[in-house]
Amino acid sequence: MKNLTQKLSKQFFGAGVRVVTLALFLVVFGASAALAQTRGYVTNSDDDTVSVIDPSTNTVVATIPVGDFPNGVAVTPNGSFAYVANSFGQSVSVIDAATNMVVATIPIPNPIKIAITPNGAFAYVTRSENHVTVIDTATNAVTEDIPLASRPRGIAITPSGALAYVVLTDVGAVAIIDTRRNSVVATVSGVGASQGIAITPNGAFAYVAAAGNVAVISTATNMVVATVPVGPSPQGIAITPNGAFAYVSNGGSDNVSVIDTGTNTVIATVPVGTSPAGVAIDPTGAFAYVANQGNNNVSVIDTATNLVVQTISVGSGPRSIAFTPPSHGPTNIDQCKNGGWGTFTNPTFKNQGECVAFVNHMNHVSN
Repeated sequence: MKNLTQKLSKQFFGAGVRVVTLALFLVVFGASAALAQTRGYVTNSDDDTVSVIDPSTNTVVATIPVGDFPNGVAVTPNGSFAYVANSFGQSVSVIDAATNMVVATIPIPNPIKIAITPNGAFAYVTRSENHVTVIDTATNAVTEDIPLASRPRGIAITPSGALAYVVLTDVGAVAIIDTRRNSVVATVSGVGASQGIAITPNGAFAYVAAAGNVAVISTATNMVVATVPVGPSPQGIAITPNGAFAYVSNGGSDNVSVIDTGTNTVIATVPVGTSPAGVAIDPTGAFAYVANQGNNNVSVIDTATNLVVQTISVGSGPRSIAFTPPSHGPTNIDQCKNGGWGTFTNPTFKNQGECVAFVNHMNHVSN
């Protein structure tokens, strides 16, 4: 950010610079200020609470009672609400991020994991009864109930918002839901017994934490294109905002595998706490947060060095963790394509052409 600021300042004081350069500077700077206010939400399955972490200090700033056995958690793109799946409580709790209070409880049988569409309009909830339930976040009402062939677990939505990828853990497959029709349109088999799933920021690949490895699915062909060996019982998986690395928690070996997504090889193995489960990357991409179920804490990994730099005590049995999704503009033209232009919030675009023009301008300014 410092280098970008210096370059933009030179352009501003030079001759012939248009007003739009300053406007873009303010947009980018505003994004940095907003990110400083984000929070991490950790579900504590054994004491029915959610711990709220301030990543600027890596301290717990609030503990929120929710339903029985909170499991999955997801935060709306604007950071206003966190949705928590209470697996034994047969409900989803909605937390107001401004007050750290539950403002709605939505009855849903046996919810497991949650993903929210990039536009924030809908939350998709996997259920152990072979269904995915869709919540309208404007009304917190259930709008759809999508049947699946097997019990689902992890879920991730493409940056365009068009597709949801759902892990079918019992049959070692991934079901793909068209979010416009809310129906299964394809199934990727041969993945292996799986838990977590994450999709690269450009939408090109889905990374699935399977049995002893990570399966890489091309979203263009819906085929497994690579298999990356990791530790035993991989659980959670998260990808850095620039798409360069995937962090995978290995519940059976108390460590985290770091995958270079360019080569699909493990470049580091980071020791963490006991029985690591959920993983999340903070919106800046500087740190990976790992929920250690056996130690009742969260390990903070510096993504530049792949070393644990801090450990945060939370509630009992931390299972999942989520941050506000990154809210920045595109970094390359490919991210503008296939509806990707509609997923950005800082700035927003009316069409693909505006998105491409933004990328071209930023590339010119930074060179």
